[in-house]
Amino acid sequence: MRRSPISRAQPFRQPDPNTGEVYSLDVNGIYKVPSKTFSNDTLMVIASDGLDWDHVSVSLKHRCPTYDEMEQIRDLFFRDDETVMQLSVPRSDHRNVHRFCLHLWRPQLVEGVS
Repeated sequence: MRRSPISRAQPFRQPDPNTGEVYSLDVNGIYKVPSKTFSNDTLMVIASDGLDWDHVSVSLKHRCPTYDEMEQIRDLFFRDDETVMQLSVPRSDHRNVHRFCLHLWRPQLVEGVS
């Protein structure tokens, strides 16, 4: 994921809930992406690039995203040559705000991780 707009994700960008405007100067924002796996489902995505991490959260109202759906989002927000990961942190560090939300992460400053 890059700080500049990602053309593959732009068609799914949603207006800022505070202003109603659609910003496309950076990747940060909200996206609604139709699932390629389940045609009636829409993946809710929040993308950000702060604190030296690229981060994308993916959720649905009624279930967790599937592996294929996470790969679909990965393809929209990250380059093929980048290492992208899901992390399982110690249970004491869990901050579960949404039961059906998964996350993709990419460190920006680690050598050897494109």
